[in-house]
Amino acid sequence: MLMNHLLLRKIFLIDMTFKGKNIILGVCGGIAAYKAVELLRLLKKAGAEVRVVMTESALEFVGELTFRVLSENDVCTGLFNTDVSSVRHIEWANDADAVVIAPATANIIGKLANAIADDALSTIMLAVTSPVMICPSMNSNMYENLAVQRNLDILENDGMFILEPGSGELACKTTGAGRLPEPAMIFDRLEKLFVKKDLKGKKVLVSAGPTREAIDPVRYISNHSSGKMGYAVARCAELRGADVCLVSGPVAIDPPFGIDLVKIETADEMAGEILDRMDDADIIIMVAAVADYRPAAPEKLKIKKKDNTNGLSISLIENPDILKQAGKRKKRQFLMGFAAETNDLEINALIKMEKKNLDMIAANLVGVAGSGFGSDTNKVKLFLKNGKSQDIPVMEKTQIAHRIFDSILAEHGAEHGREEISHVP
Repeated sequence: MLMNHLLLRKIFLIDMTFKGKNIILGVCGGIAAYKAVELLRLLKKAGAEVRVVMTESALEFVGELTFRVLSENDVCTGLFNTDVSSVRHIEWANDADAVVIAPATANIIGKLANAIADDALSTIMLAVTSPVMICPSMNSNMYENLAVQRNLDILENDGMFILEPGSGELACKTTGAGRLPEPAMIFDRLEKLFVKKDLKGKKVLVSAGPTREAIDPVRYISNHSSGKMGYAVARCAELRGADVCLVSGPVAIDPPFGIDLVKIETADEMAGEILDRMDDADIIIMVAAVADYRPAAPEKLKIKKKDNTNGLSISLIENPDILKQAGKRKKRQFLMGFAAETNDLEINALIKMEKKNLDMIAANLVGVAGSGFGSDTNKVKLFLKNGKSQDIPVMEKTQIAHRIFDSILAEHGAEHGREEISHVP
């Protein structure tokens, strides 16, 4: 499932990963060239300086003017018929922090694999020393051709990152692999190239969202959790190289790329999934807002409204305390919880951390502007088991997630055999 573009812009752009970065966007001749326009817009919105290099064939699909206006830079369309001189294109290669070719045709893939430089893009690529992402897009038979696959293997072995195309109906009316991934996915995977992989080799287990406890077939008990904070934590862990499992209650947002998503409804279901998986995890971060109680006997049929009634009473029983059970069972794992409070933030957070045997807890006040359920931002205070604390001001939830992992690594990096490298927001 592809992440909504507007949500991606709201949550991830303030992360500043691309701020001031020089990105070369290579555009080849294919029907998917129009998607490169949206990718360019995402990169510019993120603060990147983007220089576009188009092949002669690409000009048949999208005009040079479109890329020049949106990039606010000259566009390189050839070595001898452009304002970008044959010397300046080498400067572009030297200045590049990363290169993404989207769409990448079989033609450019073959040229790069065999060091052929007969146009502007292939010539620039031979001079590039920065990370490179190749986004193949072509007819499925072409993509599966042994020669094309061999060339892709060569590029991957040379250190380039190959973003596998999607499958579906193609412009040529055939069905199969060969679709250019959506710009949001390309943007996300390109960002991953810039993020330090200080969680590589670690397994991170995250819970997110609310739970729902049925009253009858059409009604349930739940809360206002949107899942945004938990999803931001899962995404940041994946960007930093972790193997991530996200156990999520019902939410209205798409999951991050590259994670294992497990969907649940009830607290019992979440307890089962978390406790079954925790022994394999290195870091467990419980962000979900789990319902404390559930109806003792959910009705099998819809409860009908009756006249002259004195009200409706529902008998509730306590749900399993997942965080407490995880605290009792943990051995080598780093266990973190969240506390959404309405008053006495520090006192309640410290009590919860002690009772549930946590290594860290993030506490925030519900109802404060820019913080809590449904917001794209949050304001939290981190409390660690060793007595240290850290105030994190209002910022995007993705930034807070990075701060959380920075704190985990700073306090426990040596214990977990990991170099302490902080994400630079």
